[in-house]
Amino acid sequence: MATEYGTSDIRNVALLGHGGCGKTTLTDAICYIAGSTNRRGSIENGTAHTDFTEEETSHGISINVAVARAEWMGTKLNLIDTPGYLDFFGEVQAGIRVADGALVVISATDGVEVGTERVWKAAGERGLPRMVFVSMIDRDNASFERAFNEIKSTLSAEVVPVEVPIGAGSSFRGIVNLFSNKAHIYKPGQGGDYDEAEIPEEMLDTVERWREQLIETIAATDDELLEAYLEGEQLDRIRVLEAMSAAMMRGELHPVFCGSGESGRGVRAVMNKLVELMPSPAASGPVVADENGEPVELAADDGAPMTAIVFKTTREPRVGELTYFRVFTGCLTGGDTVANVTRGGSERFSHISSPDADDRQEVDRLHAGDIGVVTKLKDTHTGDCLCTAGRAIRLERINFPSPDIAIALHVASRGDEDKLGNGLSRVHEEDPTFIAAYDAELQQTIARGLGELHLNVSLERLERKYGVKVETERPRIPYRETITRPADGQGKYKKQSGGRGQFGDCWIRLKPQRNGDSDYEFINSIVGGSIPGKYVPAVSKGIQEAASRGVLAGYPVVGFSAECYDGSYHSVDSSEQAFKVAGSMAFQKVAKLANPVLLEPIVTVSVRTPEEYMGEVMADLSQRRGRVLGMDADGHWQEVKAQVPLAELYKYSTSLRSLTHGKGVHTREFAGYEQVPADITQKVVADAQARKAEGAR
Repeated sequence: MATEYGTSDIRNVALLGHGGCGKTTLTDAICYIAGSTNRRGSIENGTAHTDFTEEETSHGISINVAVARAEWMGTKLNLIDTPGYLDFFGEVQAGIRVADGALVVISATDGVEVGTERVWKAAGERGLPRMVFVSMIDRDNASFERAFNEIKSTLSAEVVPVEVPIGAGSSFRGIVNLFSNKAHIYKPGQGGDYDEAEIPEEMLDTVERWREQLIETIAATDDELLEAYLEGEQLDRIRVLEAMSAAMMRGELHPVFCGSGESGRGVRAVMNKLVELMPSPAASGPVVADENGEPVELAADDGAPMTAIVFKTTREPRVGELTYFRVFTGCLTGGDTVANVTRGGSERFSHISSPDADDRQEVDRLHAGDIGVVTKLKDTHTGDCLCTAGRAIRLERINFPSPDIAIALHVASRGDEDKLGNGLSRVHEEDPTFIAAYDAELQQTIARGLGELHLNVSLERLERKYGVKVETERPRIPYRETITRPADGQGKYKKQSGGRGQFGDCWIRLKPQRNGDSDYEFINSIVGGSIPGKYVPAVSKGIQEAASRGVLAGYPVVGFSAECYDGSYHSVDSSEQAFKVAGSMAFQKVAKLANPVLLEPIVTVSVRTPEEYMGEVMADLSQRRGRVLGMDADGHWQEVKAQVPLAELYKYSTSLRSLTHGKGVHTREFAGYEQVPADITQKVVADAQARKAEGAR
């Protein structure tokens, strides 16, 4: 049975950063030093503490948000390790939502990267106090000062150094703690043990400069401290820590640490400050929620109604479904029945546990602010809100990003169609940023995600967990057709088959719609009763049905008006069905005379890349028929915005990653439709005709 921790003795900290910056290695080091694990794991050999799924060990990267537990200085640290690759940013948002603070990890060799900026911004939007750990100080080409200056110029001017390294690369041997003004000289091993010593003489001037910056910055956030500082008083360490913590909560200050997660050097200092500076759930303030449409504020203590949010669900063999959640207010005891206000049901929490990576330790209860895991709930999934039975309290939802990368898929083995639908639904329940559905227009099952890697991993999970192997192909493009000039003509349907016949006759005029008008407009210009009023709507219905099947390549025709201005009828043989067929025939005939053209979807693409790769990015966009809208410089980064045909963006994430050595990212937004060039139109029409012929066989 795991030790219970009260709300004031809990710290929920999300570890954030760009891929490869050392978050998972740092998490591993903290757990090893705290005694949660008895061995150091390694990403390279697949034994990292929080990278334990098959997909993570095979790819060698973090893919899922994971919670590790470390007990330090009488406090429980819930370390929320998040992925660094932006393909898995949904997991990052889930981790941020249940954290009270963030430790942003930045490589001393690579500095601030595009992923660093994005997680920094996301944590700031949640109002999380942030600390920074400059990692990999022991690597070649590492520079604390260069990384610090990048942080200050790119992320925030309010960063302040708390410690500075003694040496760098292979000569890194210790740090100077600017609070104690002492040097920590590290012993061999991975435990981060050190001897305290005086500051090396050659560093005295450097340390004085950094220390002065630290004290001045902290004092400037607190009037009493500032007055004491200006009067030359020796500032009390406890008062300085309290002032720093308060300034962090207001977003006015972000302390910077340094070290190496791999060797454990500098990790103990970070662990101490996570306890001393990061807020407990209670110190984070009241929880804002909604109850029956009215805003409510609930105290983060055991006496409030229980509220919780599910931030991760997964299924594993021999275990079943695992549901990870954070209790925001109130207390949850094993055996409690709670309401799922998202789905309208209830769940019984039979056995609740405290998670530690892929391990779990059962607890009798979880206090306000703690993170737990439970097995085998009936109908509760990622993002669901839970509360005390009989109440309807909703917490703010997780801000999951919308998927915008698509791939088409079909089962590799006949007979797996039913398993496919169930498996895709299960994967979506675990990861809401993965969405898959059958598209009737394209006649394909389309899966959407945050990037090609995200989609590949999701399909690996589909096969491993649910036994469904799929093959992928390029998604068809949802082209449209339109007309470019007016035309008119007749549609006449006459059928006699021995009893009552069928007769419908209409004359229509098609015109292109002006920009901004609706996709379709029907104008009834019949006068004199040439077509009875009750049959005219059927003409419009026939036109719309024919337009949905297209005239060039089978794509819906949009952006036109149809005017029915004449016709004739038979008093016995005419019917709504006959005029519907006549309207369809008229459209097919007249649309071909109206110079039909093909339209393709255009996407506004925003690419963010380091400046040195800008030339390659621009050349690639040009090859994709892109039209540049503008460029903006942001320090070392460049952002280019261009409009590109959707047909040219298949697997663009992979290409961009290759062009920019993994540093470039992009977002997409639908912009509209534009006419397809003649040579490409011919290919699209030929492909459509080939598919039609194949389907007819």
